[in-house]
Amino acid sequence: MHVSRYALVAFLAFTAACSTTQDPTPVQPPATPLPEHLTLGNPSGATTDSSQPTNYLLSKSQYALSYHRDRGIPTWVSWHLDASWRGAAARQDDFRADNTLPADWYQVQSTSYSGSGFDRGHQCPSADRTSTVADNSATFLMTNMVPQAPRNNQQTWANLENYTRTFLSADNEVYIICGAYGKGGTGSNGFQTTLDQGRVTVPARLWKVVVVLPTGDNDATRITTNTRVIAIDTPNENTISTDWGQYRVSVDAIEAATGLDLLSAVPIAVQQVIETGVDSGPTQ
Repeated sequence: MHVSRYALVAFLAFTAACSTTQDPTPVQPPATPLPEHLTLGNPSGATTDSSQPTNYLLSKSQYALSYHRDRGIPTWVSWHLDASWRGAAARQDDFRADNTLPADWYQVQSTSYSGSGFDRGHQCPSADRTSTVADNSATFLMTNMVPQAPRNNQQTWANLENYTRTFLSADNEVYIICGAYGKGGTGSNGFQTTLDQGRVTVPARLWKVVVVLPTGDNDATRITTNTRVIAIDTPNENTISTDWGQYRVSVDAIEAATGLDLLSAVPIAVQQVIETGVDSGPTQ
């Protein structure tokens, strides 16, 4: 069959155009995974920029936190807990200043709470980091502490911490985020708003969110509307009930009180369900 030169040129042009439009879309490189202790998100968008002293990210091997230089305490602390973090290391009790803060910032000292009537209240607990001596020691940095009423620290929060660790024996892993807000609490020596010549703020409230998952991978995407999420918001007072279950609230309520965006790495549709509910499960 005879084909004109012009028809052949048109055919070749059409073929080239089709080839161009049918090229597959280039594959995007995978997103950089979040650090272990920020798997469920960075609640305040904290960064390691020292020009942001009220939202300064400290990302340690054992936990991550947003430090507020002007309050001398963390705004939030986040950590992952599974069986690998538990071992036979003894409690180190080596409370000390955190020398990883920018050099020109005041470092809260191990003695900064002395005589105040408030405990050096761990955010990431010592007993959650017993796999090695170094891991346990890291929990005693003062950037991991807030002034906490002794009854709140030693009983109410301790009871929830102990309960949280029981999930591990059932082949679960846990993500925990906690923090403090407001100003002014009542310790064993009465009401105070600051310690250490005003360099450490005594918070009015302490909160915690616990997310429980069966052991696995890709944790943020495995959270479903049926995942157990425990959230509490407690007064920083020495008359507090030792029953942490009395202080259960929704994640949404904590976000409204603090301005944080919790569980932000969880799919939005799931967040909308799990952040509105209030846990009613067992407390021991």
